[in-house]
Amino acid sequence: MLRSLILLVTGLLLMTAQAATLQLRVLETTDLHVNIMDFDYYKDRPTDQYGLVRAATLIRQARNEVANSLLVDNGDLLQGSPMGDYAVSRAMESGWVHPVYKAMNRLGYDVANLGNHDFNYGLDYLRKALQGAEFPSISANVLDASTGDHAFAPYLIKPYRFADTAGNQQSLKVGFIGFLPPQIMRWDREHLEGVVTAHDIVETATRLVPKMRAEGADIVIALSHSGFNSEPHEPMAEQAANGLSQVQGLDAMVMGHAHKVFPGPVFENDAGVDLEHGTIHGVPAVMPGFWGNHIGVIDLTLENRSGRWHVVDSHSEARPLAGPDHKPLVEADSELVAALAEDHEGTRTFVGRPIGTACSEIYSYLALIQDDPSIQIVNEAQMAYVRRVFKDDEALKDLPILAVSAPFKAGGQRDPANYTEVEKGEMSFRNAVDLYPFPNSLVVLKITGAALKEWLECAAGQFNQIDPASGEPQMLINHRFPNHNFDVIDGVDYQIDVTQLARYDEHCRLINPQAERIQSLAWQGMAVDPEQQFLIAANNYRAYGGKFAGTGAESVVFASPEENRDILADYIERQTREQGVVRVIADHNWRLAPIMNPALDLRFETSPSAKGSRFVEAHARHAMTFLHENDDGFAVYRVAFH
Repeated sequence: MLRSLILLVTGLLLMTAQAATLQLRVLETTDLHVNIMDFDYYKDRPTDQYGLVRAATLIRQARNEVANSLLVDNGDLLQGSPMGDYAVSRAMESGWVHPVYKAMNRLGYDVANLGNHDFNYGLDYLRKALQGAEFPSISANVLDASTGDHAFAPYLIKPYRFADTAGNQQSLKVGFIGFLPPQIMRWDREHLEGVVTAHDIVETATRLVPKMRAEGADIVIALSHSGFNSEPHEPMAEQAANGLSQVQGLDAMVMGHAHKVFPGPVFENDAGVDLEHGTIHGVPAVMPGFWGNHIGVIDLTLENRSGRWHVVDSHSEARPLAGPDHKPLVEADSELVAALAEDHEGTRTFVGRPIGTACSEIYSYLALIQDDPSIQIVNEAQMAYVRRVFKDDEALKDLPILAVSAPFKAGGQRDPANYTEVEKGEMSFRNAVDLYPFPNSLVVLKITGAALKEWLECAAGQFNQIDPASGEPQMLINHRFPNHNFDVIDGVDYQIDVTQLARYDEHCRLINPQAERIQSLAWQGMAVDPEQQFLIAANNYRAYGGKFAGTGAESVVFASPEENRDILADYIERQTREQGVVRVIADHNWRLAPIMNPALDLRFETSPSAKGSRFVEAHARHAMTFLHENDDGFAVYRVAFH
């Protein structure tokens, strides 16, 4: 009788354990890009639209709502704001801790993934910075080139004690595995070639996730510094979240890299996506924008069945710092603000050092529809540098020199405040960083006239195709096309006919072979011969990318050790020293081809500020009429190309 009673009680206890239900919240930040403070160092003023010090308030709120939570970061921590450059300048100091990790240590992160931009300053700097983190960092698809071993810990299996819904403590081993785009081998070739290799994300996950399960992981969460598109996975894909979501054994996935918000309306027509629950092929997923303007939240419901935990339900959301009206929803975390005060003021001093004098304002409000001074000055600095480097090179000095740059800050990320604004008068290093925000190095390519035209055709994909006979409103800019891919090439003249189909899509894939938007391509008044050779100054990201025609390692003739923005700062200093000011006047070497229809209603968005309005009135090459401010906060103009 006693034995039967014991067996009955034991059975009931086992049934209770097996039926345990656990609620677990996973919180994510991603693509912070050293935007720790709620401060715009380019404009030297506070902002309430981004910053980890504000996201921290959301994190604390989200933690307080539940019994069990995890906090992860998904990469691109170390580069992207002036504070990142300031941190590099201090890295050799004794006891130095990167400001990113000063903040994150106080928030108690469980684990961080590495992103592609974390490699921008080289592996030595990355490893030095990681020493200041009080939590582990992982990356599964980066391997040591000489040994074949993982260059960083590929995954982490961490034991936790969590309270179930009945208030009982349960043991759960959580596996975290990290991935980043294998394209780092092109983007940071000078730092990584021969040192590490990068492998396909999905192939790596397929191999390692079962291994994590065998090593005791109850659930597996992928930290994927990679975005989502619904196309079938291709080997070595940059945006691999679609393929990754279909790897067996994955319980949840946090995403990054693409600077988008998932779940969100931009994904509503994508196959495999359930926006209501926030899943991709049934896998709970989230992507919380960039710069800390959102945090990711995944709520998992787990049940223990026969001694194993299973995800039986989930819900995902990206919580914003600001509402649809751009009004802030939270204040900054005062503890983090105080902890970073020294780094904050140090950054302001670092970027505030004078470098020259501008003869006029340099704004990027019109950079997407006409030649613009914010790009002109970068290209002139690059061409001047190449002329000095090649002046004694007998083989190359007589080739035409071109330069390429892009509107890095022209309302991108649907941010009406994200424009370059350099005022007339004294210029500081802050302005050079505003004009060129990335720590790229200058690379010179030798290309043909044929490749030059195809390069420009890809850049021209920024524009929607315009129906010249229509009187209905038509938006000029294709917002799927990233601004930083709208390459402007100085040293040649050309027109863009937006009534034609785009020859390439936003990924530079040929989609309409018969289409030609680039017209009247000329050098010094003569039509460019397809066989003619040119030197073109670019950055290492573009030069080695292989995406645009003419790019790739085989076309490189010179790789400078100097960064593009240091070359720009030096140019500003030289011009000011020699001329008293740096003169920046757009030469209008490119233009949109006229469309002769007075009834045409073309629309263009730009800054809603009074400064933007004055600049449009004074400098627009086309007749522009203000219409209204749209829901995203942009000023909408009607443009006439006559």
